[in-house]
Amino acid sequence: MEIDVIEILKKLRGEIIEAVTKEADQLPMDTYLVGGYVRDLFLNRPSEDIDVVCVGSGIRLAEAVVERLGKKASLSVFKNFGTAQVKYKNHVLEFVGARKESYSRHSRKPAVEDGTLEEDLSRRDFTMNALAIHINKEGFGELIDLFNGLDDLENQRIRTPLDPDMTFNDDPLRMMRAIRFASQLGFFIVPETFEAIERNKNRIEIVSKERIVDELNKIILSPRPSVGFELMEQTGLLDILLPELTALKGVETKDGIGHKDNFSHTLRVLDNLAKTDNHLWLLWAALFHDIGKPKSKRFDPKIGWTFHTHEFIGMKMLKEIFIRLKLPLNDKLKYVEKLVLLHLRPIVLAEDEVTDSAVRRLLFEAGDDIDDLMALCEADITSKNPEKVRQFLNNFQLVRRKLKEIEAKDHIRNFQPPIDGLEIMELFHLPPGKEVGELKSAIKDAILDGEIPNEREAAYEYLIKVAREKGLNAVFLSS
Repeated sequence: MEIDVIEILKKLRGEIIEAVTKEADQLPMDTYLVGGYVRDLFLNRPSEDIDVVCVGSGIRLAEAVVERLGKKASLSVFKNFGTAQVKYKNHVLEFVGARKESYSRHSRKPAVEDGTLEEDLSRRDFTMNALAIHINKEGFGELIDLFNGLDDLENQRIRTPLDPDMTFNDDPLRMMRAIRFASQLGFFIVPETFEAIERNKNRIEIVSKERIVDELNKIILSPRPSVGFELMEQTGLLDILLPELTALKGVETKDGIGHKDNFSHTLRVLDNLAKTDNHLWLLWAALFHDIGKPKSKRFDPKIGWTFHTHEFIGMKMLKEIFIRLKLPLNDKLKYVEKLVLLHLRPIVLAEDEVTDSAVRRLLFEAGDDIDDLMALCEADITSKNPEKVRQFLNNFQLVRRKLKEIEAKDHIRNFQPPIDGLEIMELFHLPPGKEVGELKSAIKDAILDGEIPNEREAAYEYLIKVAREKGLNAVFLSS
């Protein structure tokens, strides 16, 4: 990667930067662009978030900039933190005065004091985020690089400005950020920084679950999320945060028969899906789709290793994980549970003859999530045998075609039986109970099995027939 500093600095000219420059000169106040915005300039990544550090009051500078930008700009002030945020058009500007920080052992919230630019840059997480660009008129565009961050950017290195043990001990979330940047950018963590993560891994326990999940989400949404999860496993962080995944690791052999490493398989499925889909909760489902395998693993001398019901066991494990990580216990959990429970169904269909009845049942159970389920199942084919992969993917195309045909004909997706429980109770003078449920299920099964069309008249006639078989004729006829 070659970096043309002159060309990059030309990008700084614009309405927003000019407004900051003019107000900084008028106050006067030495002012710099810093952090992720500068890093992304050099990486040619689009960024609408701009971090501004000044030697003085960041709030005062923000107030002046808002006045210059006019009515389209809005200001939020956070006096307790000495920061201010300006929103203008599609941009968010964060203003703060240069500061130094000190941490206590049991908190990642620092004690903050006014400091110099050098002190401010030295407290940052990585050298590539400790670059600053001077934006006052005098000296505009001067690059301040105290820790060789530009060289690290060019060589795709992730390194801390100061002693990595102190960096991670002060703010343990930085360990997750290092791994997230490696996953997002394809950079590598230098050995001394990597080893410090291993040494300090247990410090992650003082970080809020919300902040950890924010980093996990970014790793999952990166181009190759497997990079992040492999690094978490190698450093020991994954065993602290998601032991259900590390339990998938390893291959057991018995009577000369082994099974695949389900951890590696899971990461391949995740990467396969990430190539074509950025649906966060679908990717979470891919991450969790096989977590029931360690608890369901059995050895059968006749057929080898089996993982029967692992999809059901995995689905049952999810709520506890969601609670522990403070993931949303609403439709997101239900969505992931559904995909984990159903993830084998299309594969079974693809292996056998694709019957209309089986497709109807799959449509009924998956509902509006059928396309996501099919995407997960296609990603789940990780065989090293290209012929086997080709055969499965061809069969999946057949399943998809059947799904479209049957949905167009029978309208099964999210359907409700044409006759509900209340109507059954009125027709047969039945109280709520098992008998009503059985009659309702009989109609549903008949429609799904293709015995009757998904229409009220056909359902009504079928209901009368089933009722008579159950000896309900007299009750019905007297009503």
